[in-house]
Amino acid sequence: MKAFVLHGVGDFRLEDAARPALGEQEALVAVRAAGICGSDIPRIYRTGAYSHPLIPGHEFAGTVVETGPGADPGWLGKRAGVFPLIPCRRCAPCQKGLFEMCRNYSYLGSRRDGGFAQYAAVPADNLIELPDNVSFQEAAMLEPMAVAVHAMRQAMRKGAASSDAIAVCGLGAIGLLIVLFLKEAGFEKILAIGNKEFQRQSVLRMGLFEDNYCDARRQDPKEWLLKQTDGAGADVFFECVGKNETLSQAVEFAAPGGKIILVGNPYGNIQMDRQVYWKILRNQLTVAGTWNSSFTHDSNDDWHYALRRLAEKRIAPGTLISHAFPLEDLERGFHIMRDKTEDYGKIMGIIPY
Repeated sequence: MKAFVLHGVGDFRLEDAARPALGEQEALVAVRAAGICGSDIPRIYRTGAYSHPLIPGHEFAGTVVETGPGADPGWLGKRAGVFPLIPCRRCAPCQKGLFEMCRNYSYLGSRRDGGFAQYAAVPADNLIELPDNVSFQEAAMLEPMAVAVHAMRQAMRKGAASSDAIAVCGLGAIGLLIVLFLKEAGFEKILAIGNKEFQRQSVLRMGLFEDNYCDARRQDPKEWLLKQTDGAGADVFFECVGKNETLSQAVEFAAPGGKIILVGNPYGNIQMDRQVYWKILRNQLTVAGTWNSSFTHDSNDDWHYALRRLAEKRIAPGTLISHAFPLEDLERGFHIMRDKTEDYGKIMGIIPY
């Protein structure tokens, strides 16, 4: 099969690779669509993976073409999305069904071979069946969609109300999807802070007004947000960037008693100025982290929540796909994201078979 293989930092090649052999309770997925995540870029070009060689890619969907020993043969021929986190099912969080917090997890595309290939071996328990009206490209976005849902639900568990002023800072794929799901869930005042024209166009297509978008390149986000909230600040602030600057802004822009949901993977060491820490104390802010998503096969887990809204056409994440390349040209997508040579949303690889 053809696959993009990471041999070391920056050594990333499309080459012939062995079709995966299936282990116990695994299924072979013929990959039909695979999305590039922002986390794939440092993994490929700056830090490397946990081991090499590795086929990256954790946002993908396809058709089950083979089942291994112990796997349900009923999966054969079915269209499926793929939950990439493989829990140990033995640690304390796993025993509580909190698989996203597993202490000893494996992960498709970072700790074992993933989806930037024609075929991928996947634990059958990590598959979710797709309705016929959900495309493979949409299904390849289920992973970031579920991450966005998980973040939104974190805020809701902390008491976020539909009338709250909700700020979303950082409008990459996850930030835009958070806006999309907040809008669908009925939140009335969503304030989006970005820095690209594609992001502005995306939030306008979602139904936000022009005044609800701040281009941080042209406006002072603090002045803008305080104006939008009559000086009160944001009741909930989603920090989707992962930088010292935006973490400080989250604390500064939050309303007294507000909630900050940390979503963005850190670009580097995060350090907190003493005055920022004081504001957390004096404004009695709630700061919560969120990571990954829940996939328990329960009808109300994050993946089923996202898939149900996708199948019912209550959300349209496909509008966030800015580029789609065949597998042999997908390296162009990696370069666009690495070098920022073009404005982009979600970049997708298309793999026919």
